[in-house]
Amino acid sequence: MEAFGGKLRYLIIGGAALNGEVEQVLKDIKFCYCVGYGMTECAPLISYEDWWRYKFHSCGKDMPQCRVRIDSDDPIHHDGEIQVKGVNVMKGYYKNEEATKAVFTEDGWMRTGDLGVLDKEGNIFIKGRSKNMILGPSGQNIYPEEIEDKLNSLPCVVESVVVDRDHKLYALVYPDTSADGKKLLAEGQTLEQLMDENLKALNAVMPVYSKVTAIELVDKEFEKTPKRSIKRFMYK
Repeated sequence: MEAFGGKLRYLIIGGAALNGEVEQVLKDIKFCYCVGYGMTECAPLISYEDWWRYKFHSCGKDMPQCRVRIDSDDPIHHDGEIQVKGVNVMKGYYKNEEATKAVFTEDGWMRTGDLGVLDKEGNIFIKGRSKNMILGPSGQNIYPEEIEDKLNSLPCVVESVVVDRDHKLYALVYPDTSADGKKLLAEGQTLEQLMDENLKALNAVMPVYSKVTAIELVDKEFEKTPKRSIKRFMYK
């Protein structure tokens, strides 16, 4: 708290998913943080919760000016698209009737494109983007973001993208080849050997249907949007 000037009330995090390992550290040291959820079309907040009531790994509860529903028969146990309705939700995209029609349901709820679940208290837990979801060979919903979150916390991994090839998962990894990154290698160990260890560590904590077949190294950072989101469509 002193490092932030001594007058910080609490830290609100948003804009992208918070790394699970980082959040665990913040929780363990009892830091006053919370995670919110929003989008420009909702001016921009959808959900939030004060840090002393914030539920670990969630992004809070819906704001007073809007309602949230999950497009699922069982929103507590089975994920579905997060949909929003309220005075903060836009009326439509400017001079783009086709895009406006596509983003709203017939009963007037706005589709966020995000998948999630709700707990009994109304806390929202985001699983990933609907367009990124991978359907497993036995019908399971696989969220690459959840795999990448764990992989990105392993040694020498700067960033990663998980892709589906003939119902098998592969992780493309941009490694840390800096001087600091090389210090993480054991004596005589190659980067490829370290990634083999990372693969074993990753698969040890993933469900059977989310295990990664192999890690492939790439030689440059992944292409990104102006918001620094990886352009997934470019990678196979």
